[in-house]
Amino acid sequence: MADSWQEFRAFDHPAILNFIFYPRQDDFRPDDTAWSTGYMVPVGEGIDISCRFYFGDAQNANLLFFHGNGELASEYEDIGIAFNNIGLNLFVADYRGYGGSAGRPTVSGMIKDVHPIARWFRQFLNDKAYMGSRFIMGRSLGSGPAIELAAAYPSDFRGIVVESGFCDVTDLLGRMGRILQQPGLPVPPSPGFDRIIKITMPALVIHGQYDSIVPLAEGEKIFRNIASADKKMVIIPEADHNTIFAEGMELYLRELGEFVRKHK
Repeated sequence: MADSWQEFRAFDHPAILNFIFYPRQDDFRPDDTAWSTGYMVPVGEGIDISCRFYFGDAQNANLLFFHGNGELASEYEDIGIAFNNIGLNLFVADYRGYGGSAGRPTVSGMIKDVHPIARWFRQFLNDKAYMGSRFIMGRSLGSGPAIELAAAYPSDFRGIVVESGFCDVTDLLGRMGRILQQPGLPVPPSPGFDRIIKITMPALVIHGQYDSIVPLAEGEKIFRNIASADKKMVIIPEADHNTIFAEGMELYLRELGEFVRKHK
């Protein structure tokens, strides 16, 4: 799976990239706060990716998390504390062009980078003696990286969580038909679906009932097609794409906590 990112090169057309990515940068510093520490993770080509570790107890389970579009790893402090309270240490990774990361985002680059990030994460936990089990999670845009890693490294993680996610870039673009109508834009079926049907680890799919950006049907498609024998879907009532945590925080945290405790 080391070269699997090449299958996503067809999606690196400027029209698609302008639709998929909304990079933001900040004055990211790899320093400590009371709740977190920042790191720059090398992924090759002279590129470092900004990441932030929101730590609780060293015995907690550890969650490698890929955030949604327009979000930054440095903005996850409140969620990090909430996750700590249910027994999870949270490690959030940015993408090229996001936060303090160099480069510009592409679909193939995003998929390529998650492999060295996962290796770095595993070594980091060992070096720091965070010996709890490892989980993988992606929100929205981050569902692609999470699905990639779960399919590539089934023994590295105890489970996968997908929030507001999709498994087929082509389906998502198809819902925005004007993207695919541009001349000279032959887009093949997304390789993401091929990854989903290979995932056998325990899975939790969380989606907002009224998600207007990534419709609930996308989450349901993931849930139907993921090969996990142990899987669960949680629909957050009344929630839209960006209100899922605010609308359903109690349900969200309860289900996530139970999933981690069951499988750690």
